[in-house]
Amino acid sequence: MSTNSVSLSPTGDPWLLTPGPLTTSPEVKQAMLHDFGSRDHDFINVNRRVREELAALVDGNGAYTCVPLQGSGTFVVEAMLGTLVPPGGKALVLVNGAYGQRIAKILDYHGRAKVVQECPENEPVDSQRLAQALADDADITHVVAVHCETTTGILNPLKEVADTVAAAGRKLLIDAMSAFGVIELKASDLQFDAVAASSNKCLQGTPGMGFCIARKGALETCEGNSPSLSLDLYDQWMAMEKSAQWRFTPPVQVIAAFGKALEEYQAEGGQPGRLARYRENCRILIDGMERMGFQPLLPENLQAPIIVTFMMPDNPKFEFQAFYDSLKDKGFVIYPGKLTIADTFRIGCIGALGREQMEAALDAIQLTLDEMGVALLSPAA
Repeated sequence: MSTNSVSLSPTGDPWLLTPGPLTTSPEVKQAMLHDFGSRDHDFINVNRRVREELAALVDGNGAYTCVPLQGSGTFVVEAMLGTLVPPGGKALVLVNGAYGQRIAKILDYHGRAKVVQECPENEPVDSQRLAQALADDADITHVVAVHCETTTGILNPLKEVADTVAAAGRKLLIDAMSAFGVIELKASDLQFDAVAASSNKCLQGTPGMGFCIARKGALETCEGNSPSLSLDLYDQWMAMEKSAQWRFTPPVQVIAAFGKALEEYQAEGGQPGRLARYRENCRILIDGMERMGFQPLLPENLQAPIIVTFMMPDNPKFEFQAFYDSLKDKGFVIYPGKLTIADTFRIGCIGALGREQMEAALDAIQLTLDEMGVALLSPAA
């Protein structure tokens, strides 16, 4: 990257090194430049295809269905909890970050009984503690886990959690918002009742739609569970099965863009292909940041190739807002930290980004440090 020019995406926007919204391809953006009737057969066909392709991603042999919903990822997580956890149920929430805490807060809003099992933000959830908690409390009906906790970028041991839950005869609900489509999640390998994700993460669509992929047998028992009309996944599912239409006005342009994003996803090789690119992005980022003297929060074995948390430098000349603003001026948007245990910031590896963009971002970071007069001591020095 030239140090005298701003690096921008093909549409003239900064590159988003964030966990979503993220940089989308020009083709995905182009797909939004049309108007669709929500009852028109062209839109209904796109919606049907999106639902079928998403359900197929969990390899459930027809036992799972996809229920899309308007709104952000939190909307569909709340819908999943309110629909799948009945009023008489009790959920155990595995927490090692802000999104696990949000799940617990949602359950409180819905008046659902819950227990929280928390561990430090830089440690994965503990399957042995989970097994003991399930053995000690027969009232627990559901376990709720976050696959990749965006607070840090930590990858939780979902297979271990799922096996523990299944062995105890309980039901598993998964928030896979930051990992779905990249970190493998197959019903043929682990048992779960439902998983929630959204259009604007690793599948590289635009914000505005979440989706829950639920086991049909579980969803069939959920009539009347939801405390909300608009967030009732059972009612939404029934409407789509009967008429192939949404109950309320759908985000038609978002769904059209998501249809194009899924085409790009399959063309890249699906989950293995996208994972390979994101892993390369993550490796380039961490290697380059460490050479400059930045310290990642997580060790390699816990780091998902989604977003990386870096420790704030212990340097009086380093001021995060100035660092952030300078990088944005150079064409790159990063993310502030969200930890309680340390001062940090985050840089994402996902979206329509590759080696060229990651290396250009590193050039911009080094230039910004030089402009700030910040010299960091590399761990290798």
